[in-house]
Amino acid sequence: MSTLVQNHVPVEPEATSFARRAYDRVARYYDLLELPMEWLAFRRWRRRLWRNVRGPRVLELGVGTGKNIPFYPPDVTVTAIDLSPRMLARARRRAARFPDRDVELLEMDAQALSFPNDTFDDVVATFVFCSVPDPVKGLREALRVTRPSGRLHLLEHMRVRSERIGRWMDRLDPLFYRLTGVHIARRTTENIQKAGWVLEQEVDLAPGGLVRHLIARKPTNLQEP
Repeated sequence: MSTLVQNHVPVEPEATSFARRAYDRVARYYDLLELPMEWLAFRRWRRRLWRNVRGPRVLELGVGTGKNIPFYPPDVTVTAIDLSPRMLARARRRAARFPDRDVELLEMDAQALSFPNDTFDDVVATFVFCSVPDPVKGLREALRVTRPSGRLHLLEHMRVRSERIGRWMDRLDPLFYRLTGVHIARRTTENIQKAGWVLEQEVDLAPGGLVRHLIARKPTNLQEP
C-alpha cells in the first residue's frame, strides 16, 4: 500500500503565480494560437492517447481550454484541473457542448493536489509539464493520487535526443520561459522516473523526440522516500 503523504503546500509560489498569470493572459486567444498545430497533429495525438485511458476514475492535469474533452471515453468519469481561472472558464464552455462527457472542472495546482492518496485509476496530461514550475513535484503528486498499478498518460514536448541541438535548447530555454511561461528543454522522461513512476512506453511523435507519448505505471507497495 502507498504511504505517500498528501501535501497541500505549493512550491515556488512566485513561479506558480507567474504561470497562472501567463495562462490567464493568453486564455482569450490560446486556441487560435495553437489552431494550426491542433489540426495538423495535436488532435490526432490526443485521440491516440485517450484510446489507452481505461479509468473509470480519471484525473486530467492542466485541462486548459478543454481541448481533450471531445476525446474523453464515454465510460470514464474525469476530474479535470487547471491553475488558470480564465482557461477553466473556457473549458467549462467547451464542456457544455459535450453534455454526454462526465467531467468535473476544478481550479487547482498540480503541485499540491487536494485529493486523497490512491483516488484515480489513470492520470492524463497533454503539454502540461513544460510549464509546471516543479515538474518532479507535480509528477509525485500525480503518483500519490493514483491507485497502485494505475497509469500516467502524457503528451509532452521536451528536450530533443540530439545533444548538440539539446544544448541550444538549454541556452534558449530561459528566454522562452520569460516570454511565454513555457520551458522548451525539459527532460520529462527522466522527471517521470525521478518521481517514482515506472516507464512503460515512450513513443516519438516528432523528429528527435521533440514531442513524445509516454505511459508510466505506479508501482505496487510504493514506500515514501
